[in-house]
Amino acid sequence: MSNVKDAVVKRIRALCEEKNIKPNELANRAGLTPSTVYSIFNENRHDVNISTIKILCDGFNMELGEFFSSPEFENLNQEIE
Repeated sequence: MSNVKDAVVKRIRALCEEKNIKPNELANRAGLTPSTVYSIFNENRHDVNISTIKILCDGFNMELGEFFSSPEFENLNQEIE
């Protein structure tokens, strides 16, 4: 089990690998700076804005629902304890 931020990072990495694109290329496709994409991977960053995820989905040419329809988002730890 993991938290939402870890699941988002795992999903982005998997999609980059699946589509054979580097994070820099994803940033360009999405109209973001590469530093924005790389900051998502930073362990010190605790969350990712849903608007940023939507923009990344645009870069992947996929719907937001498709992004979240993956095993990474099953059995997540409860965020509020």
